[in-house]
Amino acid sequence: MEQLPHSGKRVFIIDDETDFCLLMKNYFIRKNFEVYIFHTLEEGMKNLDLVKPDILFLDNNLPDGLGWEKTEYILEHFPGIRINLISAYQYDHRFPGKLHSVRIWEKPISLSDLNQYLN
Repeated sequence: MEQLPHSGKRVFIIDDETDFCLLMKNYFIRKNFEVYIFHTLEEGMKNLDLVKPDILFLDNNLPDGLGWEKTEYILEHFPGIRINLISAYQYDHRFPGKLHSVRIWEKPISLSDLNQYLN
């Protein structure tokens, strides 16, 4: 099996919506990223240290907890990571507070917005 070359950058997605994960995976593979997908908060948090991703997409409402509550912990332990909080629901715009390096996305996410984000 031929393996596609990749940029060496890793994208980590923690989201329980399988269709969304598949779309994101296909998008980032075409951009030559390594993609890691986890459908629960526990799975994702357990593997974060093993993968050491460059970019994280973290859903809020997961089957086993609220993903956004892990933001400060992740920033503290992985200071170089680009965190993207995602939700299908409207969010409190005051949430990030001092977390200026965090981006919040509302689903659906457009490909043109993703392209701008990567450039």
